[in-house]
Amino acid sequence: MKTKVFVIICLISNFIFSQGSSSFIAGNINAKKTALSYNTPFSSYEIGANGFNFELLDAGVNTKYSEIGTGFFRNKLIMVSSKKLGGLAKIDSNTNEAYKELYCLNVSKNGALSRPLLFSRMLNTNASEDQLTFSPDQKTVYFTRSNRKKSLEYKLYKANLEEGSHGNWINEELLSINKNNVSIETPFLNRKGDKLYFSSNMPGSVGGYDIYVADVKADGTLGTPKNLGHSINTTSDEKYPSLSMDGKHLYFSSKGHQGFGGYDLFVSRILSDSYKAPRNLGNTINSSYDEIGYFLATKTKGYVSSNKPNGKGSFDIYTAVNDEIVQSIEGKAIDLVTKIKLPNTLIVLKDEDNIEVARQMTDANGTFNFDNIAPFELYTLHTEKDGFKDAVFEFLANRNFDTTYNKNLELNTTEPVITEVDDELRIVLENIYFDFAKYSIKEESTISLNKIIKVLNDNPNISLAIHAHTDIRGNDAYNLKLSKQRAKSALNYLIKNGIDKGRLTSKGYGETKPLIDCKTNSCTDEEHQSNRRIEFVILD
Repeated sequence: MKTKVFVIICLISNFIFSQGSSSFIAGNINAKKTALSYNTPFSSYEIGANGFNFELLDAGVNTKYSEIGTGFFRNKLIMVSSKKLGGLAKIDSNTNEAYKELYCLNVSKNGALSRPLLFSRMLNTNASEDQLTFSPDQKTVYFTRSNRKKSLEYKLYKANLEEGSHGNWINEELLSINKNNVSIETPFLNRKGDKLYFSSNMPGSVGGYDIYVADVKADGTLGTPKNLGHSINTTSDEKYPSLSMDGKHLYFSSKGHQGFGGYDLFVSRILSDSYKAPRNLGNTINSSYDEIGYFLATKTKGYVSSNKPNGKGSFDIYTAVNDEIVQSIEGKAIDLVTKIKLPNTLIVLKDEDNIEVARQMTDANGTFNFDNIAPFELYTLHTEKDGFKDAVFEFLANRNFDTTYNKNLELNTTEPVITEVDDELRIVLENIYFDFAKYSIKEESTISLNKIIKVLNDNPNISLAIHAHTDIRGNDAYNLKLSKQRAKSALNYLIKNGIDKGRLTSKGYGETKPLIDCKTNSCTDEEHQSNRRIEFVILD
């Protein structure tokens, strides 16, 4: 059956409030908190802000009836409300309010909402409409509706935007996942439009209402719903799923997880195959009453609904502004044994899904710093450096306030290899580094020379020739002299550390034996670095 649906007076507006707006006023968020009766009670002090510094503002559209946000369509906030329209409004005996209808509101740059207008005369029926959500191209809507006989039991529908229209919805369809005596509520589509989250009391639920997810097929129909499991769902009710702007975090309301009472807002990190234990959004947004319907308009700004008593009616919509917690991690890459700082070490920061967040090389002091750390996230730091074993270090950001974590990364050296190279038997290891145009050995290269000392001590019959080379940059005679000085520096270090000088010789070759031909071809800095080297040749 095809039903044509149209939008009235709901014109397209400019984008939702500015990311950089500073014109928000903190509302009254100090409602008295009470402990939960579920599991271990938590007080406001014990949970605290929990890493979320919310400010709340009455959205200015509230009445003595219920107003609950549901999402965005063409940069407008869509709201569910039970406010009466005229004297003929029918009252739902289950709620003692009028049957709910959908409204749309323009959103100004500073977040203020306009006077609500009916979203659609035909989506709004004589029954009760509730939450809805739109596909990324906003050409498909998924919405919930109950009938008058069962006003607390909602069914999930789908409709399409008529091509070329300004808001006519057609092909209304009751989706196949609906079942008798089962309510499907609070749907939310991810930004890709391929997964629909919702709440339901369908058979197999952990508790009363659980959160489920279903794949969205190419034709807009849904696959088999999957329960999000015990990490998210409890023996009580979970509803109102929504996602962060990057899709990495699931927000939802729960009566079961530890909080202050009623429905509290929680967040869970979405992993590749599971969900992390939820975290309460804290006492700057949750109260001993019900907080539901948290929807983000930008990364840190959105709307939430609550029935706390300082509002105007049953449920009121509040603007929620979250001052982002700023965290970073810094430290040094160091040698495990000598504690020498290791410059030019590659550090790769990855999240819990092993996805790269950032990378950098340590500076001359072996220091690294990443400033994009999110609270209560588990990270890994991956290290790579020539002459050292690749390593992985776990790091948990376990604080709920602006902070800098400190963590030194201790690296293990690799073993030198004795092998034949260019018809010579050599001790092969990482490069020996010198400052530019200097022949004094850099501190980090003493670690490499210590490897040579170990090989010579373990093999007392070995004699060694130390050959030093430069790149082509600079005067030929100068390069030859510099290479001789560098070879001599390495030799002197070995003698100073107990190696008999009779077992050692040194020679500089300047730029005469490059590994890479940089005279014919233009070379990169890395290729020039390869030509600047010291080789350790085992003598017969």
